[in-house]
Amino acid sequence: MTTALFTHDDCLKHVTPPGHPERVARLEAILEVLEGPDFAALDWHDCPLADRAELLRVHPEAHVAAVERAVASAGDSWASIDADTHVMAGSLQAALRGAGGCVAAVQRVMSGAAQNAFVAARPPGHHAERSTAMGFCLFGNVSIAAKHALDVLGLRRVAVMDFDVHHGNGTQDLLWDETRCLFISTHQSPLYPGTGAQHETGADANVINVPLPPETGSAGFRRVMEAEVLPALDDFAPELLLISAGFDAHRADPLAQMNLVEADFAWATERLCDIAEAHAGGRVVSTLEGGYDLEALAASTAAHVKVLMKRGEG
Repeated sequence: MTTALFTHDDCLKHVTPPGHPERVARLEAILEVLEGPDFAALDWHDCPLADRAELLRVHPEAHVAAVERAVASAGDSWASIDADTHVMAGSLQAALRGAGGCVAAVQRVMSGAAQNAFVAARPPGHHAERSTAMGFCLFGNVSIAAKHALDVLGLRRVAVMDFDVHHGNGTQDLLWDETRCLFISTHQSPLYPGTGAQHETGADANVINVPLPPETGSAGFRRVMEAEVLPALDDFAPELLLISAGFDAHRADPLAQMNLVEADFAWATERLCDIAEAHAGGRVVSTLEGGYDLEALAASTAAHVKVLMKRGEG
């Protein structure tokens, strides 16, 4: 078995305004490290374009059309959806590659052609709500992948674990009523977007939020993972585990105030793979979310993917 890597050059063509933290250099830094000799065994694939039916499993037609109009209006510059979220001529193709890559990764893992997969694409997706693009995100990539697994492949239980430092409000919104899916988010609080309180539990206790105070480090993060996150995943017994892999809880990240390091992301990946091995035949699909210090992002991604590759070999 192998670890599949899904990416596409189109994701480098979503160019944000100068000084914007979600920039082309993020993906370039990741691809540079994943092209190194330690990752020679990765099975590389191009992200296909998501088709409209895949988007419409979580977003209404009006939202998809609004994103298309915003991109079309950008012309030779940028169009701003909100103060943080901007699009230009290449943004729609990039976003469609990200969503399509997540679906293709699920397909490949569920077919048995790969043990697990990592989707290195941008823009990210976990802030995109049902009818609102926000927080750098246009479409809900991981939610689209979850719904594909449930509605097309016939799975009965899919879990999404989001360890990005920002709450995955979009994923929560898109999966709020989807009781076949368990969504868990660890995140700094208070912090953008201001959601993710413990009382937000979904339509049928299918959402678990674990807010963490600023300056939380390795010990605090690992404690809540072991006390709350991993037992909940174990009880749910997912047939597929999806990871929203944001690396902005790293101590070097400029957009938050957490104190994790690469070893924490590797440890979390190991523990999540343990859950997948216990219940899902080891099937894991991880997709890139945040992470804005380039050196920390590349090193953390490398640590995460190395664990996936080690598990893929087994």
